[in-house]
Amino acid sequence: MSSEMSSETRACVVVTGASTGIGAASARELARRGFHVLAGVRRDRDADALRAPGVEPVILDITQADHIARLASRFDDDSKAGALRALVNNAAIQINAPVETLPLSEWRRQFEVNLFGHIAVTQALLPALLRHSGRVVNVSSVGGKVAMATYGPYASTKFALEAVSDSLRRELAPLGVRVVVVEPGAVRTEMADRVIAATNRVAAAMSPEQRDRYGRLIQAINAHSAAHTPGGTPADDAARVIAKAVTAGKPRARYTIGRDAALITRLSRVLPDRMLDRILVAGLRPHYPKTTTT
Repeated sequence: MSSEMSSETRACVVVTGASTGIGAASARELARRGFHVLAGVRRDRDADALRAPGVEPVILDITQADHIARLASRFDDDSKAGALRALVNNAAIQINAPVETLPLSEWRRQFEVNLFGHIAVTQALLPALLRHSGRVVNVSSVGGKVAMATYGPYASTKFALEAVSDSLRRELAPLGVRVVVVEPGAVRTEMADRVIAATNRVAAAMSPEQRDRYGRLIQAINAHSAAHTPGGTPADDAARVIAKAVTAGKPRARYTIGRDAALITRLSRVLPDRMLDRILVAGLRPHYPKTTTT
């Protein structure tokens, strides 16, 4: 794939969810490697911050059919945008909440962005990818392998994305399109703060009985996230893994990002469920709020 790219004047990559974090870092890294990157953002101010040589921000909400159609029209004629070599499905949202407490509308919203939006973009861009033996890179998560307490809504979208990726890989391999999954663990981005804020909004709407059941658990999950994110993988390092998934001549089916992701995915394959439960509980225990005695 690399030798083909050098012969093309405008080899393009589409990156969704590129406003900040892994998406923005990936757009910059891929541009540095010579691609023309169409970087999906939702707001004009994000576009202004991201615009750079090789990076062309495009307004793209992957839950909006007209946005997707406008992007796909760029590749109706390769002379408009260049040969589409890869689609990086990176956009995602996350709210951590116990299954009992999260309204169904919020479950549906996470699936619309984290799963159905990616499917819609992939369907729209596959004709262009097929013309050039391109590549689909789906950014999943370690949460696509192991679902901690309160991660059910987010992890279920990532488990589903993993399944879709497996099926798509087997469908497209005979047609010359590779499908690769990238599974990050903790990455130092702004997303962690947004997740904590969103989780707190859900917690504030819980009934008194639900707060009695889950209040301390939610505090522990937030504290765990706050403690581990600063030591996570830098977004630029994560971007280099995604760039490898885009450019490797013979890419693996899956790449992990971070030691935590590599460890957890290995443990999930070899440990009985109950033992894994105990390990996760033990890791969360230090983050529970201290109880006071009177």
